[in-house]
Amino acid sequence: MGEFDEGKEKFLQVIKSIDPAVEVVIPVTPSRGLFLISLTKSGQRKFLTISEDDILDLPEDAGILEKITSEVQSSIATF
Repeated sequence: MGEFDEGKEKFLQVIKSIDPAVEVVIPVTPSRGLFLISLTKSGQRKFLTISEDDILDLPEDAGILEKITSEVQSSIATF
């Protein structure tokens, strides 16, 4: 299991808990310390930029989970 796998899995859980219809593409590795994550629903695509530190800490840090959840909700609301 890669170092980011647990955080990516938690991120997917956040997305699916908000809107199961959203398709997610997470890069295998970050670019310049950031993950450019694609969210797609009904043919519309949005991108979220999440730092690698936030992905790493997401499973254990409630503050980061809250921040990421808020960002995801805002992005999904615009579909």
